[in-house]
Amino acid sequence: MKMIPMKTAMQGVSALGLILCVFIALWGFQSGILTSQQAMQDFISGFGAMGILVFTLFQAIQVVVPILPGGVGCLIGVLLFGSVKGFFCNYIGICIGSMMAFAIAKNCGRPLLPKLFSQKTIQKYEGWTNGDSPFAAWFALAIFLPVAPDDFLCYLAGTTSMSWQRFTMIIWLCKPFSIALYSLGLTAIWERVLSLM
Repeated sequence: MKMIPMKTAMQGVSALGLILCVFIALWGFQSGILTSQQAMQDFISGFGAMGILVFTLFQAIQVVVPILPGGVGCLIGVLLFGSVKGFFCNYIGICIGSMMAFAIAKNCGRPLLPKLFSQKTIQKYEGWTNGDSPFAAWFALAIFLPVAPDDFLCYLAGTTSMSWQRFTMIIWLCKPFSIALYSLGLTAIWERVLSLM
């Protein structure tokens, strides 16, 4: 019996994971969960104590299939679970999703990028991957500061020679600051808007 090469198996698993994430995202969009805060709250609360895990999974999937801006998901997490639990849901989910995106890109390569992102976005950041450019430094700075499309950059990183160890370290160490800014900053804005209504 002929064994399937490991790289081929990983590409198959990555493609299957991407398809599954797309399916879940489309279902969430059609059911209104991704377009209505109330629908999202009702859906999550229906899981009781498991709701926190479901939302964390949602945050991971939405990095792999970017439908909502990341800041919106962070705001929803804080509104659903409070600032501390919401922060950790956002942090863990986004970091896991970032690692999934990196793995998919590692196995599918650069041809995947135009299928998920606009050519304008690709052209804006692909210069970071040139031979003389310190991609890891730019990537770490972009992940630390909430100024760039993190989901795209995780896919882009997967098409470079960046190691798993370096990627994982950058994501888990640099992400908390930007997630805290999104989570707490957007919550303050949201409360201000509600107070004016």
